[in-house]
Amino acid sequence: MADMIEVEKLNVLFRVGGRPFQAVRDVSFGVAKGETFGIVGESGSGKSTVLKAIAGLVPFHAAKLVVDGQELAQTRSREQRKLLQYIFQDPYGSLHPRHTVDDILREPLIIQGLEVSDKTILGSLASVGLESKHRFRYPHQLSGGQRQRVAIARALIIQPPILLLDEPTSALDVSVQAEILNLLSDLRKQYGTTSILVSHDLAVVAHMCERIAVMRAGQFVEILSRADLMASKAKVEYSQQLIAASKGYAPA
Repeated sequence: MADMIEVEKLNVLFRVGGRPFQAVRDVSFGVAKGETFGIVGESGSGKSTVLKAIAGLVPFHAAKLVVDGQELAQTRSREQRKLLQYIFQDPYGSLHPRHTVDDILREPLIIQGLEVSDKTILGSLASVGLESKHRFRYPHQLSGGQRQRVAIARALIIQPPILLLDEPTSALDVSVQAEILNLLSDLRKQYGTTSILVSHDLAVVAHMCERIAVMRAGQFVEILSRADLMASKAKVEYSQQLIAASKGYAPA
């Protein structure tokens, strides 16, 4: 059976100061239905750019980009856009400051031509652990964790088969991060979604992902299973260094 997401030779080229810069170079991978696939790497490695290319948010070239059996180009139909929903790193920056939670949840339903009802809105809030009292609040009236719950509800309200998670907990307090990760795990089981999770935190991807790609300078250097990552069984030196750095250094 074909993977839910198939990517072959994905390339993203930007111009920086008038000069070409290849942010992603010949990246290839597949994600099985229901799997959460992780991408880790240092800042500037290109991991978020991979997500944005798959979402159609940046120009890209690929030998193949197939999602749920459909070949995706840069320009996409409404049905194709419904396949993928993106959860951004900063829940405050991704929510319109002058829209209430109700407005934010209604918008994707309206864009997709779906029915808007109190039942749908309240059910969406409940699914992410929010109450009816949050419905008519503005983003600035919510905590960081509550804002990210709204962003997750917005992504899931049209029931997409795929979620693209761009460091969904890195902007949150440490005390809230585990709550959001557990929520995402529970929702994955409930909805059966397929996900790609980008993070610089190896503990996060080890908790969430079955397989993890290590990325450096726009390329995948290695793809590890969760078991190999946790047992520090990376084969490539850069991956070994990344794992060692994540564990900290013992004093001499």
